[in-house]
Amino acid sequence: MDVEALVRPVVESAGLELVDAAFRREGGRRVLRVTVDREDGLDLEAISEASERISRRLDLEEVTSGPYTLEVTSPGVERILRLPRDFERRVGEKVKVKTAEPLDGSRTHSGMLVAVDAEAIVVGTEQGERRIRFDAIRSARTVLEWGPAPKPGVRGKVRGK
Repeated sequence: MDVEALVRPVVESAGLELVDAAFRREGGRRVLRVTVDREDGLDLEAISEASERISRRLDLEEVTSGPYTLEVTSPGVERILRLPRDFERRVGEKVKVKTAEPLDGSRTHSGMLVAVDAEAIVVGTEQGERRIRFDAIRSARTVLEWGPAPKPGVRGKVRGK
């Protein structure tokens, strides 16, 4: 059964976007992980509501025989990029792209996502801009740039007392 096709209308009717839906084996148990997103971000209430709706739909359709755990989650801070629209939304952000074959001597390309068109993305790397065709991408994700660590002893102090 195509789980993605089954849950997509439920997710979209809640005003969310379906990022991924797939069964996986984790720790000896079957887990159906449904990843959802929303342009203005998600809160716990939206995820909880989506989880309830998806659970009801899956129960009605008897999606699988045997036990499984449903997990509804957000993509997190480092987001997987698959579709052209995923890349379009992340122009100006730092990304890490892995290609199936070496491009300019490397399979890993990290830098700022500069542009997206119908056939490819452009990543500004330390070696210059690289145009990478969608059909050459094996995996891609955004990269969170962590700020400097707080100075010891500063955090949690109340100033002026």
